[in-house]
Formats: sequence, structure tokens, C-alpha cells
Amino acid sequence: MHVVISGSSGLIGGALAASLLDDGHQVTRLVRREPRPRDDGSQEARWDPRAGLLDPAVLDGADAVVGLAGAGVGDRRWTTAYKKQIRDSRVLGTTTLATAIVACEKPPPVFVSGSAVGYYGETGTDGIDESGAPGQDFLAGVCQEWEAAAQTAGEAGTRVVNTRFGIVVSPRGGAMGRLLPLARAGLGGRLGSGDQYWSHISLADTVRALRHVVDTDSVAGPVNLTSPHPATNREVTAAVGRALHRPTVFAVPGFALRLVLGEFADGILMSQRVLPGALLASGFTFEHPTIDEALTAAVGRGATG
Repeated sequence: MHVVISGSSGLIGGALAASLLDDGHQVTRLVRREPRPRDDGSQEARWDPRAGLLDPAVLDGADAVVGLAGAGVGDRRWTTAYKKQIRDSRVLGTTTLATAIVACEKPPPVFVSGSAVGYYGETGTDGIDESGAPGQDFLAGVCQEWEAAAQTAGEAGTRVVNTRFGIVVSPRGGAMGRLLPLARAGLGGRLGSGDQYWSHISLADTVRALRHVVDTDSVAGPVNLTSPHPATNREVTAAVGRALHRPTVFAVPGFALRLVLGEFADGILMSQRVLPGALLASGFTFEHPTIDEALTAAVGRGATG
């Protein structure tokens, strides 16, 4: 296959590109600088998502387009300017991809566009699948705009899949990439009450799920990329301690998180028990269905580099 990927420098995009290249597929990475040769066998093509610039010829005839670009939601404190960057980096980039797909002479048959479980907002302790209603907070609004931007590609007859990512368990990035070093230092502990659900997925299952939805013609629309066994923050904390053989006795109260992180803390303290209904219905099986298995895989992968 020939797969075009935006966001290939990130945790998920990089792992997906490596997996495809290992299996002999062709990968084109969209970059915002001058393209240059790569040692891994992939190619680069330039785009400017903020200006809406992407030559449709880059996508023409490709077997799949996977859009994963977006500013990290936890990289900085949420000022008004950074919230705009979070939104624009997703919505404008997705619009650019979808518009280029429609302009192709031979449009790619599938467009997999990122989203997040933040779409649902607060769900409490009730399990929720892709039929769940959207939330009302900032991230829920961003996810709704993000997903709507991708739908334009359907005008070309392209199958559109909106992958709603949970917390990806990996030592190399994301929320776990920040929490694991603290836990290794003996500073791990629950956040807030610890009773909030964190919907997680291992990095390996994330890549496998992305490739599954690319290959499975019956999958379209929203797809939750989460484990079938969401765990509470308290349970995640205990599992981290078991995986690293470290104590996890510290606790950070909610008010302290809000003082340090501002509005972003609400997402950490929010309970989201999100289930992978569409993945399971399409025949996908998880290698790491529990938080213990996901963390064991993550710690082992990190230890071996």
C-alpha cells in the first residue's frame, strides 16, 4: 500500500509509519519544511495546513490518508492563544487534507482522521460507546469541529473514519510519557480522587487498530481507540506501581492540579469510561486489553529502547 500520513513525527504517527515500512509499504510523510531524503525508506511532501496548501497530486492514487497532526493538549498551559492553536492545528489541517482528497483525480479510498475521547466530555461511571452524545467543554467542541472537517472527503466517495483516541500507554510520549518518569522516581500517585475513569490503549494496539480500520471496508464514522477495560486513575496508579516496582503513595489534590495546569486539569480529573464498540464489532482483537498488560508492554519497550 501507499499511505500518506500527517503528524508522522508524533508518538502515534511515528509508530504507524514504522509499522507500515517494516511490512514493506510505501509511506509519504507530510512536513511543513522543505522535504529531504530519509534513511527509513519513506518519502516527504510539503504542506502548509494553516494556509490550506497541499498539492492534491501528493494524495492522488494513494491507498489511504491518515491525519494525525495536532498541537499537544498538555504541552502548555491553556491560554486563549494556545487553545486557538489546539483547535486550528486540528481543524485547519483536517480541512486541508479533506479538500485535497476531493480535488484528486483518483481519490484515496479511505481517510482516517484523528479525534479523541474528549468528544464525550464527562461520562461518569457509565460505559459509553460511539453512540454517546458529545460533551459541552472546550475539547469536546474541538473534537466535533475536527470530525466535521473530515467529512468533506466523503464527497469524493472516500470512506471517512474518525478515530477517537484514548490515553496511549507509552513511555515515549503523551500523558504516560510524563507520568512514568515520576513513578520511576517514587513520586507516583493518584490524581484528584482517583475515582475518575481513564480510557487507555497500548501503543501497539493503537497502531494495530489504525491498520485494521484502513484495511476493513465496513468500518466508517467514529471509532473509539480504547481498551475494552477502562480503569480508574486509582487503578492505573496501582498498575504503574506494579509494573515499575515502585511505591505510588503520593496524591495530588484536584485544586493543586488546577493551580499548576489551569483549565487542562479538568480533563485529567474528568471521568471518561469509553468502550471500543465499533472495533470489537468489526472483529478487532486486543493484544493488551487490560491496563496491567498495556503497562507491562510499555515498560518492556521502554527498557529495551
